[in-house]
Amino acid sequence: MTSQSLQELESDIERSRAQLDQTIDRLQNKMTVSGVVDDMLGTARNGQYGPLYEKVLDTVRRNPVPVMLIAMGVGLLAYRLGRSTAPRRTRLIAADEDLITEEHLLMEAEDPRLYGAEGAPLSTSDPMFEPPRTSSRF
Repeated sequence: MTSQSLQELESDIERSRAQLDQTIDRLQNKMTVSGVVDDMLGTARNGQYGPLYEKVLDTVRRNPVPVMLIAMGVGLLAYRLGRSTAPRRTRLIAADEDLITEEHLLMEAEDPRLYGAEGAPLSTSDPMFEPPRTSSRF
């Protein structure tokens, strides 16, 4: 091998490295978030539903607040549907030297038939349940 062929090989390797660096730089630029979004938008605009896509973008540009509220509602719905239905933990609350749970308090508030020890029993003002009155007119 001659020194000229070694120089040609070295220059060929340098050219290949430079091309590889350029290719890697282009791939890195494409794989950023903005590059991926631009690629997706370009594909959507050039596809079969391009006119529909343009109308949707125009609607979003004219009405950003309602679109944002709708997106937040859908996101909240998806979040709530995705949550597990694990049982709630109950905290103990001190009330009149007795420990009761929050669930017990909620149950009392929801059911009017239940009352605490300090509450008065339920009374009715229905005349059917009152004792008969005697009158002395004589």
